[in-house]
Amino acid sequence: METLQKFLSFNLGTNDLAVIQLQHIAEVLQVSLTEICGVPQMPNCVLGIYNWRGEMLWLVDLEEMLGYPPLLQAPNLVSKMMAIVLENEGKYLGLLVRQLTDIEWLNTEQMKTPSAELFYPAMSPFVEGYFIKPDEGIAFNLDALAIIQASIWGNHN
Repeated sequence: METLQKFLSFNLGTNDLAVIQLQHIAEVLQVSLTEICGVPQMPNCVLGIYNWRGEMLWLVDLEEMLGYPPLLQAPNLVSKMMAIVLENEGKYLGLLVRQLTDIEWLNTEQMKTPSAELFYPAMSPFVEGYFIKPDEGIAFNLDALAIIQASIWGNHN
């Protein structure tokens, strides 16, 4: 098995870093908050739907989903955010994040097993492990498939 994998890294909260394997990412795009159509009766972390390539794409505040303070309450809220579109077996889900930092190769053999005290309890189903990065500290490796298949979406996506 190839242990070097390509990851997209991005900020989580004000201090944390996360990565997602590139193979699960269909696209990265900039989304203006005014283009998101709110949907009632959904979990708080679901901001609404967005017209993406003529399809309805559910957009999720990844930070709120993982237990961080909601992005929309951030003091330095920007009107445009980055959305990472995850894809699995024809299902798509958009994750809104503050900013993308890099695309990088990481050796999955160097991934450490997650321990609960490192992160919010809400994150545990979605963290595959973490990498220690020499300059930046810990980068959480998020499990794209677990996020897409999370039970909180019900049958919506």
